[in-house]
Amino acid sequence: MINIENISKSFGGNSLFKGISFRVNHRERVGIVGRNGHGKTTLFRLIAGDEDFDGGSITVPKNYRIGYVRQQLDFTEDSILAEGEKGLPEHERDQSWKVEKILTGLGFALNDFGRPPKEFSGGFQVRLNLAKALLSEPDLLLLDEPTNYLDITSIRWIERFLNDWPRELMLISHNRSFMDRIVTHTVGIHRKKIRKIAGNTEKYYQQIAQQEEIYEKTRINDDKRRKDVQLFISRFRAKARLANLVQSRIKSLNRMEKRDKLEKQSDLEFSFRSLTFRSKYLMSAHNISFAYDNEDFIIENFNITIGAGDRICVVGQNGRGKTTLVKILAGALRPDKGEIKYNPAASKGFFEQTNVKSLTGSFTVEEEILSSHPDVDRQMARNICGAMMFGGDAALKKIRVLSGGEKSRVMLGKLLASPVNLLLLDEPTNHLDMESSDALLEAIDDFDGAVVMVTHNEMFLHALADRLIIFQNGSIDLFEGSYQSFLDKGGWGDNSIEKQASNSKGLAAKKTGAQKNKQKSRRERSGLLFKRSQVLKPLKQKIKKIEKEIESCEKQLDSFNLEIVDASHKHDGERIAALSIEIHACNSKIDSFYDELEGLTDTLAEEEAKFDQS
Repeated sequence: MINIENISKSFGGNSLFKGISFRVNHRERVGIVGRNGHGKTTLFRLIAGDEDFDGGSITVPKNYRIGYVRQQLDFTEDSILAEGEKGLPEHERDQSWKVEKILTGLGFALNDFGRPPKEFSGGFQVRLNLAKALLSEPDLLLLDEPTNYLDITSIRWIERFLNDWPRELMLISHNRSFMDRIVTHTVGIHRKKIRKIAGNTEKYYQQIAQQEEIYEKTRINDDKRRKDVQLFISRFRAKARLANLVQSRIKSLNRMEKRDKLEKQSDLEFSFRSLTFRSKYLMSAHNISFAYDNEDFIIENFNITIGAGDRICVVGQNGRGKTTLVKILAGALRPDKGEIKYNPAASKGFFEQTNVKSLTGSFTVEEEILSSHPDVDRQMARNICGAMMFGGDAALKKIRVLSGGEKSRVMLGKLLASPVNLLLLDEPTNHLDMESSDALLEAIDDFDGAVVMVTHNEMFLHALADRLIIFQNGSIDLFEGSYQSFLDKGGWGDNSIEKQASNSKGLAAKKTGAQKNKQKSRRERSGLLFKRSQVLKPLKQKIKKIEKEIESCEKQLDSFNLEIVDASHKHDGERIAALSIEIHACNSKIDSFYDELEGLTDTLAEEEAKFDQS
């Protein structure tokens, strides 16, 4: 158990947290969510002791061990097996079978165990660090984007491993489906505050949306009521007979809480430019084969024809040729054998992580977007910069000063600027947060052309794929059908997750369910607004009518008073008597209207309060 109490943290005057508090209880698996740059990794560094906080406290039990997968790669042993054994608790150092089990689950082959860690790619070295953290069996395991360097089979393995984790776990991941199948609780960093709920990310975001909708509705109603009260006070302040009612309204106005308008949150907003395509097929690959440096073919005699509206996902283990295949289909690599044929009207857009090297360091973000396509003008470039979260002066940042994630967003922005009918995407979500990944999913779903995408994200697979290119068991297979159909027919050979996906009818159904809930919420809100209007509108109309009657009577009264002064000067007794009767009747009428007005305003206030609470 760990207790975070009243923690605050700032960097260079920019406040990340203001007095946040929550607790991680025994055996809870907690997902941490929030936009990029809002402090998720900083929170982990505070808990791990790698960063100091400005105020507050973090309390852990005595001898409580925290395991954190750090990015630094510091290996001292001559084999990954020996390096992995360093992660075992002291009393288990002779149990190398545990190390072999974890390494295999994370995608290492048996013949890798004797190789030095430095022979492996950066991604596999990060996996080795992850293995050591898992093997150390800490009381609290902190995992920051553990799926970034894992392929789909390793992601599914670690998902099962973490579901069986017997102690506490805190997890940061942009992969919503992965997180939702593991966590018991969700902690959200939102507007520099923290909220913890029991349940997954869907439940958390629904609650946040509902709370902010209620807040904004209440704020608008409060502002309108404040204006109505101020108008009433200014109109009737001088009326002696309404002194008590005016004083009551002044006290009510002073008690009203002034709610600030919620600051607009920046999200990535994707919308691909679709180029019209009227033919049936965009491209085809015939018997293509490819090998690196005279090694064995990693792609051999592969065939595919891509239709105008296809959604094709490329899945499988890392290092088997997925990225190479997409590069060949995009024309960035030439196959050693076979041929690629494109329809003359086909227009390709290609996104790949290493493409950031093609950016010009001396260009600004805006200039890079402008250079994407001849018909991109400055206004369009600025709009795309804003959509990619480079609003205002951020659009004038030089490419050379951007982080890796920011450069990836620039590459996506360049893709948005170009009208295409074939998108080829290689793991486009790697540097996106959860909200931005959701936005990308919607944009791909709305795109009119064809999509070929490498992804390990099962939410994308369930929601989008109608065909699959599968790298498995040393071969490449084309599967005609959805990802759920693939799982139902044996999939990756792991029944537990297939059943989980089948029982939930896939994560795509989850998305549809969320949309239905949103529509239902909208209908309920519309019904409430209609009912509110039916009750309040007649009351407001009556109040407005009475106020006009009072104004009319008071003007008439002023006229009678002028006439009676004139009659007095002329000593016209008969006229004075008649006017006195008129003035008395007018005063009685005004008093009656004031009594009715007071009753109606009280009724209106009561009815408005009822609706604000509903």
